[in-house]
Amino acid sequence: MKTTDEFELHPLLYEALERVHWQLRANGDLLSPEVLADYYDIFRQRFGPAVLHRRDGEALLSLMHDSTRDSMVYWLEYKNDDEFPSLLFGSIAGGSALKFGLYRSQDTGQWMTGSPRTQRQITTREAVNIARRNRDQFAAASDLLAGFPVGGSPEDYVALQNELKQVAPDVQDSSWGHKYLSLIHPEKVEGFHALTYQKWHLVKLLQVPSTEEGRYVNASRLVALGHALRWPLNHVTTVLTRRNGPRRRYWRVGTRAGDTGTSHWRRMRADGIVAIGWPKLGDLPVALATRDFREMLRAQLAGLYPARPQVVGRSVAQITNFCKIIADGDYVLASDGATVLGVGRVTGSYRYSATEQFPHERPVKWLDVGEWSLPTREGLRTTVHEYRKHYDNLVAIERRLLEDHPLPITPQPKTDDSEAENGYTHITWTKGGKIGRIQDLLDRKGQAILYGPPGTGKTYWAEQAVHNLAALWNYGVEFGELSEERREQVMGESKNAFVRFCTFHPGYGYEDFIEGYRPTDSEGQLRFAIHDGIFTTLCRVASEDPEGRYYLIVDEINRGDIPRIFGELLTLLDKPKRGTAVLMPLSGNRFRVPENVFIVGTMNTADRSIALLDTALRRRFGFIELMPDPSTLGSTMIEGIALGPWLAGLNQKVAAHVGRDGRNLQVGHAYLMSGGRPIGEFRELARVLQEDVLPLLEEYCYEEWDTLDRILGSGLVDVARRRIKAELFEPDRQPELVQAILAVTPDVSASAIAVAADAIASADTDDSGDGLEDGES
Repeated sequence: MKTTDEFELHPLLYEALERVHWQLRANGDLLSPEVLADYYDIFRQRFGPAVLHRRDGEALLSLMHDSTRDSMVYWLEYKNDDEFPSLLFGSIAGGSALKFGLYRSQDTGQWMTGSPRTQRQITTREAVNIARRNRDQFAAASDLLAGFPVGGSPEDYVALQNELKQVAPDVQDSSWGHKYLSLIHPEKVEGFHALTYQKWHLVKLLQVPSTEEGRYVNASRLVALGHALRWPLNHVTTVLTRRNGPRRRYWRVGTRAGDTGTSHWRRMRADGIVAIGWPKLGDLPVALATRDFREMLRAQLAGLYPARPQVVGRSVAQITNFCKIIADGDYVLASDGATVLGVGRVTGSYRYSATEQFPHERPVKWLDVGEWSLPTREGLRTTVHEYRKHYDNLVAIERRLLEDHPLPITPQPKTDDSEAENGYTHITWTKGGKIGRIQDLLDRKGQAILYGPPGTGKTYWAEQAVHNLAALWNYGVEFGELSEERREQVMGESKNAFVRFCTFHPGYGYEDFIEGYRPTDSEGQLRFAIHDGIFTTLCRVASEDPEGRYYLIVDEINRGDIPRIFGELLTLLDKPKRGTAVLMPLSGNRFRVPENVFIVGTMNTADRSIALLDTALRRRFGFIELMPDPSTLGSTMIEGIALGPWLAGLNQKVAAHVGRDGRNLQVGHAYLMSGGRPIGEFRELARVLQEDVLPLLEEYCYEEWDTLDRILGSGLVDVARRRIKAELFEPDRQPELVQAILAVTPDVSASAIAVAADAIASADTDDSGDGLEDGES
């Protein structure tokens, strides 16, 4: 039996991993080997094989499978406190409790087994027999690992996998079984408990995963990496998780039209997008549940692009993948046949450009451009194809991004022929999406308002757009690439900063925004003097720097008395009147709004409809509506709650029951997100519901408890006592709270698992075809 003393690691990867390791240690986010050993001992003392063997009957059943805080399954999935920080050893949260093969129903107290679709009730005796079988298999697997040497070779781990299949067939290929063995033998089993995540992190390490299936065959290289770096395996999994982030997928998207042979790569690169054809379909309703979306597509394609059912089916799969399955952060390879033209990461959701032949788009940040080919050909006969069969291709992509000089983040100036004739050059924002729309509106009108219900990201996108556009124009790079000094120049407190921020409110006035009298100390005497407001100051600075671009964010713009605040400024905001001087009524100074000043406002339509805004203001501002977008929540499920469909169902009920303005009183997706990603834990979901969503809905339905009951249901609302059932949010009432949340959208909840499974199935469809469709090649 060989041992692996060294791990072949790319120098750039070595530097990156060491840097992350150092940062985690400096922040106190890594446990020392001594502390790790103590936690492993705590787990063994409670649930080690010897401890399990001392229990039998219902005592064993309770210790292993009950839902109480003292059971083994609870410790493996939920326990995360000072006594035992389980999440530091890899999370297995999510999905049905049946992933443990057995669970006790909180409603009936009966034991259940099977799968989520085929679950059935069993007797306590049958449940005890299942617990005994699991106990004996854990003991056999642990004995096998006890005799297995630290640092086994890949061949040794393949042999280990085969032996585990023999001695522990029911538990070895499960996430909870893998986590249990990693806590009992932490020097031999790493902490990635899902096979897809093991392979993801190996690809990011430029390692081709083993072709053998199983959760243990790839452990040898991760163990070897820990030895090479002299880290505990817990550090290896923690550092890789921090550096690589959540698992992403790799997609091919063709760039050439199949019917005309026209290449659309130039536009994709310049505009920061990938796009596909099928223009006759029009704007697609991606908010539909995946299954409904596929059926709608099938019907439209059969009528607009008649073909054999197999061809229509492949087109449905490709369009669904492009619009709904490809997620933010996934990699896309823009390709012309077997030639890769560019590699990028998806940065936003589906959008439609009616004037283009390839109208269906996704915004992309291009990381690398240049022609090259993957080592193994696959998926060249379809427009949209996921690379997943040949891991050498995925490693080649990662090596390309690591070693080659990537495309500069700076968007490149692009001059269209028509623009060149007029002497006008437009800088295109390569990210596209919302930032691109904001930029286009500012170029056209000079000022924009982002409006929509609460929680739709209005302030977030205003800041993202303004900070990045200011950095791009004034320094040539995105905001995130700036030095600290230049970031301070963009959004700092100096009078010359490129970006200013203010918030309108009922007490905000002309004197705050344009000019007004303010008390000042003059030689020990209190006097009133005229002071410039925030916008006047910005305009004066911009006038002295005509080559720069200056931005003002006005948050909650509709909460102020807009005609009073803007005064004569409303006339000067018009593009044709920029540069025209007016005489200020207080100071008597001449004032102009330069062409290089831009305003971005945000407006919460729950406070005030856009129709109620001052008419003169509406003429001078462009508007971008940001509505709740459940698709940003992806396929996230928490305790069987599919966040995206659940939010969509909730908002349908809000729009139906909260009067004429119900559409503007929906719940935004941002409430269910944290750090730019969907929330992932039930306790976080419960906190958001209790502290944010339910109070918001109570405000919408003020004192109308019957309406609130029609939206939320009796599981959450006590109509007789006119209150929300706050007691459900106690930690020991979680199962009841889950059921109450699911009952809000019963149609969605009943099919949530099926919908998620359907989405996965559609994404996993083999898109290889026997001919070109109407998209591109």
